[in-house]
Formats: sequence, structure tokens, C-alpha cells
Amino acid sequence: MTVSRELGTAIRMSAAFWIVVGVFYPLAMTLLGQVLFPIQANGNLLAGNGAPTTEVGNAAGSALIGQAFASERYFNSRPSTSNYSSFTTAERDPENVGQTTGVSGASNLAPSNPDLTKRVTEAVQQWREAGIQPTADLVYTSGSSLDPHISLQAARNQIARIARARTLSSEQLSQLIDRFTEGRFLGIFGEPGVNVLRLNLALEQLREP
Repeated sequence: MTVSRELGTAIRMSAAFWIVVGVFYPLAMTLLGQVLFPIQANGNLLAGNGAPTTEVGNAAGSALIGQAFASERYFNSRPSTSNYSSFTTAERDPENVGQTTGVSGASNLAPSNPDLTKRVTEAVQQWREAGIQPTADLVYTSGSSLDPHISLQAARNQIARIARARTLSSEQLSQLIDRFTEGRFLGIFGEPGVNVLRLNLALEQLREP
């Protein structure tokens, strides 16, 4: 086989793989996503009343991406190393790559890292000062740092604080958590939890007893 024939074969193979992997595969995945999982494929956006919406301008957020809630009037979400969606342009830290680029992922700090130890210690102290027993997911970030869920215990530990702030009964909040509890994936993977955005949007609809 001559060099020119080998080169021609390599070029044709490269072109074929580019068409399959770069054109047909993305188109097929997009089509399947829109047909089988249209809500998830389009961001699972929620309006202020908790209903699904396709209008970005009317969306309160995405149920697929964790968002920061820090007010005592809301169920607080788990910490994140890349809260890029929770900062305005003026609030962004130019030295925080997660904020400036929108990169997701864990901090990759070792357990012995003093920065991690300091952050965890401060988080535990803040929760205890607020009268809340911190759980692991209220102190540590998730692997993607964008987990939209917290554990049932993390939600229940915040009931007393929210009840005081909103003049609601603990029973109302407990029922709300039960209503929005999501079970294990396929019944066996993970642990039950609640989506913080869905929970807080529903919380806004509650009225004083």
C-alpha cells in the first residue's frame, strides 16, 4: 500500500468518525432527550409557583441544579464550591474559577487540608449557633457541588427555625417535607431526600395557621 493510499484511508476514516460522533450521535441524543425526557432535557425549569415552565425569564430556577438558600425563612441547601449561579456580576470573585467559568465539581481538598478543616469547622459552628444540629450534607459539598437535594434529616433539623421565622406550625412543615420526599432511585440507589428548590417554592405557598 502506497503512502498516498494510506493517507486517503486515514482521511476517510477520520471524516467518517467525525460525521458519526460529531453529527449523528449528538443529533440522536438531542432527539431522544426531547422525545423521552423533554422536561429534563430543557433544564427542568420551575416557575415561582413550583409549576414546570419553558420560559427562562419566568423561571425561579432549575430543579436539576442546586441553588444557594441561606435565609432563615427557607430550607437551606448544602454548601457548594461553585455557586456560580447564585452571584451577580458584581458579586463574583475573580479568583474563584467555579464562579467565573461555571465549572462544577468538588474542591478536591484532602481531609488534612487546613482550608477544608477551617471551612467545615466554621460551617458546623454557624449551624449550631442557629440552633440546628448539622448533618453531613449541610457541612460537606457533593461530588458535583451542584446537588439540588438534602437529606430528610437535614430538612427536619431546620423545621424549628423556619417555623419561628414564618409563624408556621412544625406540623405544617413536617407534612410539607413528607409531601416532597423523593425515594431511592429505582428503589435501591441512594437515600431518600428532598429537592430544596421545590420545597422552598411550596413553602412560599403556605399560610399561617
